Amino acid sequence: MAVEPFRSAIADMASLLADAQHRGPRDGRGTFREIVGRATRAVPGAQYAGLTMVGKKDGIRDVAATHPYVVALDDVQRSVQDGPCLTAASESHTVRVDDLSADERWPAYRASALELTPIRSILSFHVFAGEHASGALNFFAEPPHAFAEEAVELGLIFATHTAIAWGMLRRDEQFRSALVSRDDIGQAKGMLMERFEVDAVRAFELLKRLSQETNTPLHEIARRVTSAREPQPKR
Repeated sequence: MAVEPFRSAIADMASLLADAQHRGPRDGRGTFREIVGRATRAVPGAQYAGLTMVGKKDGIRDVAATHPYVVALDDVQRSVQDGPCLTAASESHTVRVDDLSADERWPAYRASALELTPIRSILSFHVFAGEHASGALNFFAEPPHAFAEEAVELGLIFATHTAIAWGMLRRDEQFRSALVSRDDIGQAKGMLMERFEVDAVRAFELLKRLSQETNTPLHEIARRVTSAREPQPKR
């Protein structure tokens, strides 16, 4: 098996990750669109690709897709709560469908998928996305038996780098959010110190007590305090 496609894929993804880190989380969707686009071109037999994320809060959502067929198949999985991409995401392994018309693993999904699209071959790779979400990087082709072993191995490389990109962007997003929260809390403390003539420790205790009594995150309490406005005197 030729080594060059694997070296090229790794170098390509390393370059993309470096660029994504420079741009930060504000263009996260753009990064994932680039990943699935490059992956589609690199994986032998792939015509379309998409990244699906499954979370407790957001359910099944399309992060990136190269064709409306990909979105349609995710819509089917969302409707029937079953399918190869969900299986890959939830069971943490690779799912391979050589001929959807003959595959009996997801009957409700298969019936709708065959009706809505000409897709017959599917490769879905688990993407680790943290404690509260999971994902799948998915490749599709219209002919049956479109994916050979080389496609599986290259797909795994792209799935691994997709997980790295997801983790990197999430950490950056969390760090930026933490900085904003810290600033909000600091401003709220200052306002309470001035308004009630207390020291910093007492002001922070007031914020904590409000957070606990209302079951509201501390940073949200701080944001409410800083966004509050003193009533204007009537003229």
